[in-house]
Amino acid sequence: MRTTPQPAGTSAALDPVRDRLLRDAAADADALLTAAAEDARVAVREAEAQASAVLAEARRQGARDAEHTGAAVRSRVRRTARARELAARREIWEELCRQVVAGVEALSGTDAYPTVRRGLEAHVRQVLGPDARITDAPGGGVVGEAPGRRLDCSLSAFARRALDRAGEEVEQLWAP
Repeated sequence: MRTTPQPAGTSAALDPVRDRLLRDAAADADALLTAAAEDARVAVREAEAQASAVLAEARRQGARDAEHTGAAVRSRVRRTARARELAARREIWEELCRQVVAGVEALSGTDAYPTVRRGLEAHVRQVLGPDARITDAPGGGVVGEAPGRRLDCSLSAFARRALDRAGEEVEQLWAP
């Protein structure tokens, strides 16, 4: 993935929005993680109850069979719990991305947006040349095109690139 330099002032203009979005996303991630953790605990308790029943039957069939069955059940419980945890994390990430993009795109409705847009257009012309064709991007920002080249300076693209760069840091918000 090619990273293009951000126009001067763009990052600073987005700092308050990014900070607010990250705080809001962290709070939402905490709430979703708490709910997912409780779901996982319930699933583990249910699976452990099921495992106990299987073990009791296995003991009647013999100690050797019981050990084998118990190990299989514990392994399945761990895989199920892990799969649910990963699904919950993915859901949290997708919701965070949606909220960050929506928050950044909301910038297009502010008084500061015309200045931001002019800066983005100047950046596109600097990178692609003065003859670049520039169009407004859905949700705000611009997209520039020149023969054989395209530069996406949409607000949503900036938000996604920022999330991609902060991915591991952001994931720590919901990591155990």
